Amino acid sequence: MEIELNGWSYQIDEGQTVGDLIASLSLQNDALAVAINREIVPRGIWSQCCLQAADRVDIVRPIGGG
Repeated sequence: MEIELNGWSYQIDEGQTVGDLIASLSLQNDALAVAINREIVPRGIWSQCCLQAADRVDIVRPIGGG
């Protein structure tokens, strides 16, 4: 099925969770924030939060600055 990941079309398997997506992208999840359809998804439910077709997923990392 297709989702939008950070503005790009991206294919995932049906039933995939946010945690599965993070793992498939080989991202370290210690400093990430995830939003689905502009709603922040708490880290504690990533493994239970199933993605749906056409979801808009944004994954961001904090950037230091000053």
